[in-house]
Order: sequence, then structure tokens, then C-alpha cells
Amino acid sequence: MKKITIIGSGYVGLVTGACLAEMGNLVTCLDVDREKIEALNTGKIPFFEPGLEELVKRGIEAKRLKFTTSYENALNGTEICFLALPTPSRSDGSCDDSYVLEAAKELAKYLHDYLIVVNKSTIPVGTTDRVRNVIQKELEDRKIEAPFDVVSNPEFLQEGTAIYNCMHPDRIILGIESVRAQKVLEELYSPFREVIQVMDIPSAELSKYAANAMLATRLSFMNHLAGLCEKIGGNIDCVRKAIGADPRIGERYLLPGIGFGGSCLPKDVDALCAIAEEHDHPSDFFRSILDINASQKHKFFQKIVSYFGSLEGKTLAIWGLSFKPNTDDMREAPSLDLIRMCSESGASLRLFDPIAMQKAKIQLADDCNLQFCHDEYDAAKGADAVILVTEWPEFQSVDFNKAGILMHNKAVFDGRNLYDMHEMETLGFDYFCIGKSATQARESIV
Repeated sequence: MKKITIIGSGYVGLVTGACLAEMGNLVTCLDVDREKIEALNTGKIPFFEPGLEELVKRGIEAKRLKFTTSYENALNGTEICFLALPTPSRSDGSCDDSYVLEAAKELAKYLHDYLIVVNKSTIPVGTTDRVRNVIQKELEDRKIEAPFDVVSNPEFLQEGTAIYNCMHPDRIILGIESVRAQKVLEELYSPFREVIQVMDIPSAELSKYAANAMLATRLSFMNHLAGLCEKIGGNIDCVRKAIGADPRIGERYLLPGIGFGGSCLPKDVDALCAIAEEHDHPSDFFRSILDINASQKHKFFQKIVSYFGSLEGKTLAIWGLSFKPNTDDMREAPSLDLIRMCSESGASLRLFDPIAMQKAKIQLADDCNLQFCHDEYDAAKGADAVILVTEWPEFQSVDFNKAGILMHNKAVFDGRNLYDMHEMETLGFDYFCIGKSATQARESIV
């Protein structure tokens, strides 16, 4: 059992803290947002993640998990302090690590005994050294000596499955220079010792960016290939199965779509471009990943415009708003760009998402052409087309006979290739998806 402090009670910090408490550690999560902390102390979490609220409540009831706004209380007697702060993008695409450095300076004010400071946030290469320097300077200003180590331990959580990812990690990366710190962290992660990888700090810092850039590369590759399939009369699902059968490639992250979003992939590829440019290394390959992703949204929008000729006066139903299923995260969600383009073209939009409605209302508060609906059928009422943006499980079993009766015009634009072209055409729908020509009316989705 370790006594642990986690600075930052957002997505990464809260999931990490709840899981470490579940493993028997004593965890204090610190955040400067007083309202958030008050809510967390009652077991209410500020975002949706399957199973997390129950895990937090269990940790509180077992007195292994608590929340505070006080650095002094949080750090009293702690052995390990995780930094799980936001690292937003600057205007030039580089990563802003100021929240991390501010937290490092603040924690140093209460540092007396040996402490391992662990960077859990996604941080630029060199931030671990900057954190160390900030802490050392604060100690010098206090005119005291206190032993500490700083470690890079990037997170690899996936929204929607974060608890499983945390409790069943496929790798634990430790960028570390201290034998003492390594021993303590290997004890903390002893249930997962077979997946621990110890490496130098720059490699650990880069590994998170590299992983997300690789995932984004696969998605942009498939979207780019899907566009070629449409031009030559091919079927992207057939191509996907063919290349996915190759064990060197595998099947994951080969699904074409309207584009990727979320808080990680776009931001981290952008930051990787900035890191490359900072070190005089070509960034054009990384930049092309983002360019393809941006163009994919515009191409999908153009399909809608081409079908109608003009969107002026049209009513469009949008199914799915969050950037992916099983989360309410609207950050960089493809739906936002699509809604903006459709609204600016004169369309009225009827929106539905199973979970993300409240956050979407905040994000889209300035658009008067929107109506938030009770369910997918309510959204389809009077619509000239349904546009599927997020592949929530409930959208897989929609009764399209019912939806078609409610619609003004039977057209579906499938941004995730969720439906079968032949079935949709048999039901009398004009159906458009990604990576298939309009003449391909046969089932190919597994």
C-alpha cells in the first residue's frame, strides 16, 4: 500500500486515482476547482465514463479515496505525487505545459521528505527536466534541501474503456533515472510487472505522442484510401478486410469515417509537429495526418450538399455528437464542424446523442438553427436526411421503417459505415457512406 497524491482531478487524474485506490492504495486527489472537489466528495463525477462513478463511490466509502483543494493536506506524508494536469494546445500547435509547471512549483512549497513526482500528463519532450528545475529552484528559494525524483509515466487511457485500460494495462512506461524511484514505482505497479518498460526519460515522453500519431496515421490512411475507393468503384470494407488479415497490419484502427476527434489524437499529432520543428526535423508527414483528417469532414459535407444542391431551408437530423461512443466528450468532435458547416449553409438541425447532450448544448449555445431532441426518432421528424456521426450502439438497431415514416425525405448519410447499403436501399432510402460507390449494393460490414 502506498500513499499517493494526484494533482489534477480531470479525466486522467480521476480515473488513475480511483483505480489506484481500488488496488488498495491511499489516494488523495487535489484540484483547485472547489465546486468540483465538493461534488467529488459526494461521489459525483464531472464527466461520463462507464463504471467510474461507482468506483469513486466505493473508494470514498472504503476511505481509500478523498479529494481536497489543499496542497498542504494532499502532500502530507505522501510517497508518490502524480501530475495529471491539462496540457492544451497553443495557437501554434505546441503543447502548453504551464499548468504542469505551476503545480510543480506549488508542490515544492510543501516538500520536506523524499517524494517521487510522476508526470502522468501528456507533455512535450523536456518537460520532466523542466519540472525538476522548477522544484529545485523553489527549494533553493526556501533555502532547504529535500530529496526528490521526477519520472515520466505517460497514460494510455481510452475514453469509454478507461477503467479497463487502467486495471489491465498493455504497457506501463517508466522514464526514469533513479534506482530508488524505480524500486518504489515497480512496487506500486507490481500487479503488472510483466508489462513494465523502463527507459530513458525522453523516450518515455515521446512514446505517448508516437502511439497517438500511429493511431491517427492508420485512421487518416484508411480515410484517404476510402476516397480512392469511391473514385475507382472499389469497396473500402473489402480492402479493409484484405489488409487487416495480414498479421503484420492487424484489424484495429482500420475503420474509415468522418474523421477522428477527441482530446488526444488531434492535439498530440499537432504537438508532435511542433516538437519536430523545434528540433529541426521535418514535420510534413505528421502534418499530412491532420490535413487528411480535416479534409475528410469537408468531403463528407460536400456529399450532403451535392445531394441537395443547396441546404437552404433543409432540415437535417444529426445522430451522435460526442467524438466517439461511450463518452460525453465533445472536444474536437467531428459533429461540431459538420453542424457549423450545415448551419452556415442555411440548414436547420435536429440533434440527438445518448449521453453528450448537456455538453453539446453548452458547446453549441450560440447557434439558433439547432433543436435538441429526445431520441433518434424525435430527431428524424420532418428531416430531409439523417446524418450518422457517432456510432453509438443504439443506432445499430434503429427501426428505419419507423424513422422513414417520420422523415420528410428518406436519405441517410452514414459517417461511420454502420449500415448495410443493400438493406437501406431496399427500405427506399437514398444511402451514402464512405469508401463505396453508389452502385455497390451488397452487404460487406462485419
